Amino acid sequence: MKENIPDFLYQMLLNEYGENLTNKIIEGSFENRPTTFRVNTLKADIKQIEDKLNDLRIEFRRVPWNETAFIIDNVKENEIRELDMYKNGEIYLQSLSSMLPPIILNPKEGDNILDMAAAPGGKTTQMASMSNNKAMITACEKNKIRAERLKYNLEKQGTSRVTVMLKDARRLDDFFSFDKILLDAPCSGSGTLNFNNDNIEKIFSKELVDRSIKTQKELIRKAVKVLKVNGELIYSTCSILKEENERVVEEILKMGSMEIIPIDSKFFENVPLLPVSIEGTICVCPSELYEGFFVTKLKKIK
Repeated sequence: MKENIPDFLYQMLLNEYGENLTNKIIEGSFENRPTTFRVNTLKADIKQIEDKLNDLRIEFRRVPWNETAFIIDNVKENEIRELDMYKNGEIYLQSLSSMLPPIILNPKEGDNILDMAAAPGGKTTQMASMSNNKAMITACEKNKIRAERLKYNLEKQGTSRVTVMLKDARRLDDFFSFDKILLDAPCSGSGTLNFNNDNIEKIFSKELVDRSIKTQKELIRKAVKVLKVNGELIYSTCSILKEENERVVEEILKMGSMEIIPIDSKFFENVPLLPVSIEGTICVCPSELYEGFFVTKLKKIK
């Protein structure tokens, strides 16, 4: 089962989760997941998309914890990309796991929100849609090419109150002040690895994990600085390694200005979860529907 898995990763998983859960993670990471998308309610309503899918004889399932999310059973992603509803920005192709952070952040009309690592824009456009284009969103992206892709997606999805900053969020001036921050941090991607890939060791390494941890700690420290008192911060990664998740959060909690807002896992019906070492955080287990993903919600108390 573990032929394609780097030895260091296997040992890390074994140390963190034990043999049974490690085997479950590995099984989930071999799955070829179906196409999933969410309806962009700035341009279409859910019933319209349902009707269009039915007319096209595209089989779909709904997701209990997100009324805008669809699982497609008989059509591949490249075929969805050819549909007018995709080309017009009425839907956005997005993994189910990556829809979790904006839902947990719960953007509202009038919120001043920072998206610290925004490209390609899935979560940014999701927040704009959830707030009816009435939240003010600042979206940071340090890479010029990725920033252009972000702008393209924002325009295609019909967002009107998002400002793109071509800037490394770690270098933001401390005089900025936000009500809510989404830090979907750059990470090793350990939760999204496909173990069918024979070249995993070329894209995944211990050096990548260590480099990601350094960046994550720098970003979350900056997030705390530019978050208002009583403001809320989502820290998320597509990693299942505690070094990139709970350990980073623990370091911030030790500073004394942040506290955990517990996430009610009962809300996320049927989402497979791994055990966590910080109560109130969630870590999604790779499965036939879900990528591995970690989310925590924090509040600034002083």
